[in-house]
Amino acid sequence: MTVKRYQAEIGTALVTGGLGVAAIIGAAELGTGWGDHGPQAGYFPFWVAIVLVGASLWNLGRAIVTHRQALRTPPDPLDDPEDPFLPRDHLGRVAMFLAAMTAFVIGTLMLGLYVAATLYIGWSAWRQGGFRPWIGLSLGAIFAVALYVIFEVTFQIPLLKGPLEPLLGIY
Repeated sequence: MTVKRYQAEIGTALVTGGLGVAAIIGAAELGTGWGDHGPQAGYFPFWVAIVLVGASLWNLGRAIVTHRQALRTPPDPLDDPEDPFLPRDHLGRVAMFLAAMTAFVIGTLMLGLYVAATLYIGWSAWRQGGFRPWIGLSLGAIFAVALYVIFEVTFQIPLLKGPLEPLLGIY
């Protein structure tokens, strides 16, 4: 089965619209008005959810109109809503990306953010960017050091360090 682009657009609009409706319901439970001391807890989430629902309805309408126009007149060959959403030749790249992101999340939980980021960026630079492995790992290490300096030193926000924290005696 091939999912067409317009089907993916309709599905995405319905999912984001549903998330917006869920956020509206949640915000209504918190209160969406103004209290004695300013906005209630649900005020800003409520309005963000309204914008999300509006954008979802816009995208849904646009997908339907574009699809109906394509049925009546010959579509633009570069913008045909009947084209596959994800051609088979791109599926492998998407699967590789999702597998790497899953490994990054698991690595973050087991090894900490800095080690996982170094390995993820190093692997991505090597396999997808065409860099030599040592250059990829160097880029990953530079990124991890930058994360440390920005969050831990500058803003004093501790990030997950995994087993490195007790080994290095941090915190």
